[in-house]
Amino acid sequence: MSRRRAFNSAVTRFWSFAAPAYDAEALQRWVYRPAHDEMISLLKAHHCDRIVDVGCGTGILAARIAEEVRPEEIYGVDFSEGMLTQARNRSADVRWLTGPAEQLPFGDGSLDAALTTSAFHFFNQRAALREFHRVLAPGGIAAVATFSPYQPFPSHCPVPSPLHWPGLSRFNPLHSPSPQTMRRLFIDAGFGLVDQHRVHRPLWTRPLSDLITVGVKSG
Repeated sequence: MSRRRAFNSAVTRFWSFAAPAYDAEALQRWVYRPAHDEMISLLKAHHCDRIVDVGCGTGILAARIAEEVRPEEIYGVDFSEGMLTQARNRSADVRWLTGPAEQLPFGDGSLDAALTTSAFHFFNQRAALREFHRVLAPGGIAAVATFSPYQPFPSHCPVPSPLHWPGLSRFNPLHSPSPQTMRRLFIDAGFGLVDQHRVHRPLWTRPLSDLITVGVKSG
C-alpha cells in the first residue's frame, strides 16, 4: 500500500509540473477532445443533473459540462493541486475538489453520473469503480474512457504509446485494459453494462484507440 501511495505521489508531482502543457490546443483537439465530445453527448442523452468528472485534470471537460449540459451540480475531482490550480482559473461554475478516485468526497447515492477520461490508468481500477458505484443513485451511470489498443502488445516486446509513459508501473499493470477487462471490471463493481465502443476519431488519429465503457447502477 505504501508503494502504491509513493507511485500516486510521483504521478501527482508529474502532472502538477505538466499541467500547462496539457492545455496545448493541438494536444486537446486531437487526443482528448473526441472522447470529451462523446461524454457530453452521453450526459445529455441520460439527462444527468449531478455529475462528477474524476481525474478532471485542468478542468476542460468539467467546464464544458457546466456550459453545455448545464447540470444542477458539476464537480471536478483530481489528486493533483497543479491541475486543480489550472481548473479553478477556468471555471467558477464547477466545484473543484482534491481527492483520489478511490475515496470520493460524496455521500452514498448522491450523484447521477460519474465519469473519467484518460485518467483511469492512474487509478486502483477496481476500487475506483466500486467507489463510482457507491456514490451513484439507482439508475446513475458510470462512464470510463481509457486508452485501449486494438491488439495487446506482446509481453516480450511491449511498445506502449508515449501517452502511457507517465502511467507505467508494476503497481499499475492495467494502463491499457482490453475491452474484455473493462467489461469484467464494471460487472465486478456491480454495474450493468449498457454500452462499449471505440471513440470515433479522425482516421489518422485512430491508432490512439481509446475505448468508452458505460455501466448503470441498478435500482
